[in-house]
Amino acid sequence: MQTFTGPTYEMAVTQFDIAAEYLGLNQEVRERTRVPKRALIVSVPTRMDDGRVVMFPGFRVQHNLSLGPCKGGLRYSPDVDLGEVAALAMWMSWKCALVGLPYGGAKGGVCCDPSQMSRGEIQRMTRRFTQEILPLIGPEVDIMAPDLGTNEQTMAWIMDTYSVQMGHAVPGIVTGKPVTIGGSLGRREATGRGVFYCMQEALQLLDVRLEGLRIAVQGFGNVGGTCASLLHAAGAKVIAVSDIKSGVLCRDGLNVPALRRHASETGSVAGFADTDPISNEELLTLECDVLVPAAIERQITEANAAKLRCRILAEAANGPTTPEADAVLDGNGIFIIPDVLCNAGGVIVSYFEWVQDLQNYFWTEEEVNSRLREIITRAFHAVYQLHTREHISMRLAALALGVRKVAEAKTLRGLFP
Repeated sequence: MQTFTGPTYEMAVTQFDIAAEYLGLNQEVRERTRVPKRALIVSVPTRMDDGRVVMFPGFRVQHNLSLGPCKGGLRYSPDVDLGEVAALAMWMSWKCALVGLPYGGAKGGVCCDPSQMSRGEIQRMTRRFTQEILPLIGPEVDIMAPDLGTNEQTMAWIMDTYSVQMGHAVPGIVTGKPVTIGGSLGRREATGRGVFYCMQEALQLLDVRLEGLRIAVQGFGNVGGTCASLLHAAGAKVIAVSDIKSGVLCRDGLNVPALRRHASETGSVAGFADTDPISNEELLTLECDVLVPAAIERQITEANAAKLRCRILAEAANGPTTPEADAVLDGNGIFIIPDVLCNAGGVIVSYFEWVQDLQNYFWTEEEVNSRLREIITRAFHAVYQLHTREHISMRLAALALGVRKVAEAKTLRGLFP
């Protein structure tokens, strides 16, 4: 059968194997839970503005459907491949199960560089990709959402393409779309807000005040920017942020709202007034109270883990820390809020959006944020209680809760035929 490869996939499998060993899963359930249920590779022919036709590789991986339809983002990146998508789909399975959502995990990607494409080229590619994967998606089968390189507009194009095929509007085919066509209030900020809520719970348990804490944020997109804004508004001192191009440092604290305006206008945080430049590598090892990796996978490795000088690591990105780095961080006493818990706010509010679309009844932003806090806080304390009771890492506790629920569903449903 098709095998998945690559360092990100191998990392996800290693994490699963550690959790499966802790849970004592039998070999049959272990194999069925580990391997993705479906993987689709498509070619996405796209007419460029100059008349050329470029073939972009596209992927959609559905990891499991035992708890309900698949849910997961769609990313556009020149580095995306089948192994990375499969790993992200696996992490989505544990994340959804951990926070109690009736979903399995999925992920999609197109290998392209959207920063080098026009709006028209991106739209044509998006619509063709949607057409290519049409047999495997649907509001009760597989629901996409924004991820790296995609946004609300991307979701609107996917919704329209699918709806044209169905002959009527189907807002539930995607989440993270504009509010005007069935999106949810609070969805854009949900992932960053969930990170903020988890940090509040962690600080309360550690008896640490948020006011004045020094925060470093790697990645200043929607997730990192939202989290930094909420922390700044709550009185924390965001001393460093970085994006894909550069980073800035101000030990007295950055003016985050002004920095977000600057980044929006210039396309980067570089050149922001009264700051010093800092690289992504330097930011990760900066002395701070809380480090928030909000960029891409495998940023904290065995090579730099011992150099981290934070008290709390709040993983806003998917898979930012390798298993080898985990062993180092555990030994250094860094409190980790693992990714499958910390960044679950996005999929929680995506679930809210999906429910609202199915009911044609929409909630206020206050209702959305309140329900988000309730769900992610409950999950945080479930993870923390298992962590303290069993004397295991926060990551293993989070993964064990998620994997256990998926494995139980597989066992209860049995094997057909």
